[in-house]
Amino acid sequence: MTDSSSDRDPDDALDVSLMAKVAQGDHEAFEELVTRHQYAVVGTVAKMLGNPSEAEDVAQQVFLRLWKSAPRYRATAKFTTYLFTITRNLVFNESRRKFRRSEQSLEEQEDDWHQQFPEEGHAHPDQQLLQSELQQAVDRAIADLPEKQRMAVVLRRYEHMPYDEIAEVLGLSVSAVKSQLFRARSSLRETLKHYLDQDSRDQEIG
Repeated sequence: MTDSSSDRDPDDALDVSLMAKVAQGDHEAFEELVTRHQYAVVGTVAKMLGNPSEAEDVAQQVFLRLWKSAPRYRATAKFTTYLFTITRNLVFNESRRKFRRSEQSLEEQEDDWHQQFPEEGHAHPDQQLLQSELQQAVDRAIADLPEKQRMAVVLRRYEHMPYDEIAEVLGLSVSAVKSQLFRARSSLRETLKHYLDQDSRDQEIG
């Protein structure tokens, strides 16, 4: 892949341009990069760790590392691939530290990231309750996946990242990413079987 702007979409070209300025110590360019990507990074970290309260701290570490590494950055891939590779490394390190220390409390795992940033649309109160319970169950199920499966699911489901970019972030082939996602989805379907069956019954009743 060349470094020509003609090979890049406008968003990626802007990111690469900003990183070139950051490499020269431009704080305003760095702040713009943070503004453009902090929501995605914080959201991904929160999903990976299952604990939104830690997401801000880890995200700050991600952007600090981005700042420090800017002089070495080479635009041989999409900027977001580079950014989420840094995110992956820090999240995996944090996950392993947490595993060695102790497991998260149930209260932490049940924190609902999506309630802080509600999706568009309005549901009836009973539907909102069911959706909230299901989302918490999904979050817990994702948090219990092996780390590469978890990262693949988060990047695909929440960041809508294409398979080839996920492959670069995880250091895997595209076929290996698809295999990770297949296994993850199979595990999630099994874990969430009760909720899915309940949803089907509710639809039949409705």
